[in-house]
Amino acid sequence: MKNIKKKSDKKVKKKKTNLQKFIRKSTDKVGLPPGTLVHVGRYKLDKVGIEIFNYNKDSLIEKKIDILNTEEFSVDKYFPTLVNSNLMWVNMEGVHRSDIIRELGKFIDHNMLVLEDILNTTQRAKAEIYDGYIFLVLKMLSYNENNDEVEDEQVSFILGKNFVFSIQEGKEGDVFNPIRDILRKENSVIRKNSSDFLLYFLLDVIIDNYFIIIEKLGEKIEILEDELINKPTSITLNKIYSLRREILFVRKCVWPLREAITAISRDETLLIHKKTEGYFRNIYDHLLQIADTIETLRDMVTVMSEIYMSHLNTKMNEVMKVLTLIGTIFIPLTFIAGVYGMNFEYMPELKSPYGYPVALIGMSFIGLFMLVFFKLKKWI
Repeated sequence: MKNIKKKSDKKVKKKKTNLQKFIRKSTDKVGLPPGTLVHVGRYKLDKVGIEIFNYNKDSLIEKKIDILNTEEFSVDKYFPTLVNSNLMWVNMEGVHRSDIIRELGKFIDHNMLVLEDILNTTQRAKAEIYDGYIFLVLKMLSYNENNDEVEDEQVSFILGKNFVFSIQEGKEGDVFNPIRDILRKENSVIRKNSSDFLLYFLLDVIIDNYFIIIEKLGEKIEILEDELINKPTSITLNKIYSLRREILFVRKCVWPLREAITAISRDETLLIHKKTEGYFRNIYDHLLQIADTIETLRDMVTVMSEIYMSHLNTKMNEVMKVLTLIGTIFIPLTFIAGVYGMNFEYMPELKSPYGYPVALIGMSFIGLFMLVFFKLKKWI
């Protein structure tokens, strides 16, 4: 189950439309050369939060740092010196400060293209393998119960021989609390293994949370199906289209991640050990399952929109059928009334005292006869 970490930091967040989930403006990057460090994203925090877990199989040193926007940051000042027997997980929340990202570049030989991708939170999920480290970027999804919609946050990972960096965009909360709890336990399986095993755990908890998102979307589909069968309205159609956009958005986040995991598990790199490759293949299998489920949900929503349009057409046909029957019944009655409304002087039954009631009885008989005839023909 997803664990949410409460934070008191104030954030500037604009209301997104469904289309803005797919297309986000990055006009600040237009015209700038590759490798220019400019933040492109939605979240700007009052401070940057950094968690450091320095550990081996026998010990753990945990440290939390809050860097205000007015403070300067230096890797040499805040980060512990790593020895060969120690590993380090650094979890950072907030990418709006390019100077901090530039400092972290010391761990990856100041690769400006990688640092640029970290600052640009509109990235497609991908994995890039370099000499000495692996860069991976993906979307961490969560379900906002208040807004009743899926929300995303970009997370960048840098895997080195003895360190893992997880750099979050800055949205409130994450899903890493189970990993923190495991690290704090003595003789935990993570502390006994290499850094790639930690990366596997971090990816696994993110992707497991995808299943929660899929379940939420499935529940929304069930509710809409009941509404569609019982009493569909124009609001139902709007809900169907909104749900379809959400499913497409989740698909957009999940689909390219399969290629990234495949690139990591199949590439001949010393950073991914043989015994860990099987775990990454397991993540790939989970992504395949999620992708298949998303395709099924998308097909279901498409069928729901077709059912709604079919229901609308059926309802319209029933209305037109009733109007046609009423019009058909009144055609002969209108003809009779029109004939006797010509007001010629010499017309039969005009002088008869029973003319009016006879005409009404005749017209009623004709209408009743036509109703019985339509019923026998099963037209009504």
